[in-house]
Amino acid sequence: MTDLADFPITTRWPPADAGKLQYYGLPTPNGVKVSIMLEETGLPYEAHLVDFGADDQKSPEFLSLNPNGKIPAILDPDGPGGRPLGLFESGAILEYLAEKTGRFLPADPAGRWHVLAWVYWQVGGLGPMFGQLGFFNKFAGRDYEDKRPLQRYVDEAVRLLGVLDGQLDGREWIAGDEYTIADIATLGWVNNLITFYEARDVVGFDEFTNVGAWLDRGLARPAVQRGLKVPGRPA
Repeated sequence: MTDLADFPITTRWPPADAGKLQYYGLPTPNGVKVSIMLEETGLPYEAHLVDFGADDQKSPEFLSLNPNGKIPAILDPDGPGGRPLGLFESGAILEYLAEKTGRFLPADPAGRWHVLAWVYWQVGGLGPMFGQLGFFNKFAGRDYEDKRPLQRYVDEAVRLLGVLDGQLDGREWIAGDEYTIADIATLGWVNNLITFYEARDVVGFDEFTNVGAWLDRGLARPAVQRGLKVPGRPA
């Protein structure tokens, strides 16, 4: 079996227990997808803070696991065939952990693909668009005199919230009656939109009553609350 010491990332973030899954991230909307999933499944893991302020994500050690230099990433000592597996991209990690544990992804093929369609919808659409809105609404982009970029992302965020609201009409969770990785992928981004990005009023969030009720259900889950705080941010 390949030892975790063969992975350069462990020289910067040494595992306390090399038998546990190693998670590298930050409690951003993308990062908490993985920490929530880990908390929901109960898999033993260690969380390592990737400090953007220290440019940890640009370090050779981190890039050795994720050449794209983004969080989250994991290193599972018990991967396929009992061999360690390093993995990046939040959607891929969610699918991997769901298959590894047999949880939050339907076993029947039709249900599985239905859930994955909504995971990819979040990864390819909702997340990037909400992130751009956050930039133009709260961060450096808010000082731009030209407000057309902000309006572009406001309009797209509103459209996407409408899609989600329609999907949730008559459903407890995104893919139906069962809580899945589609919900785990999306909860952090919707929560971040109206809290950290301060965009509740900008997008008229309270008009999307199905989304609001779904968010409340998700945030009421203890594992979600724990996952939103993992790993702790630097002081």
